Amino acid sequence: MKSIYAENYRQIGLKIAYYRKLRGLTQEELAEQVGLTPAFIGHLEAPNIPKALSLDTLFDIASALDVNPQKFLDFDI
Repeated sequence: MKSIYAENYRQIGLKIAYYRKLRGLTQEELAEQVGLTPAFIGHLEAPNIPKALSLDTLFDIASALDVNPQKFLDFDI
């Protein structure tokens, strides 16, 4: 991951956490639905750990949360 995009990845992670909680899911439940580990979801959501993810993973998470993937990429910069 390029450091210039760290803030974007942080925002994606915070949005994942927001929509996950809105749907009433735990990190473990979301991880199980998308075939990831709870630790990976935790790293994505952690505001102090910029964690890169693939578009495939983003699409899987968006599908599990029933959210248009575009919502994760609308940055408030």
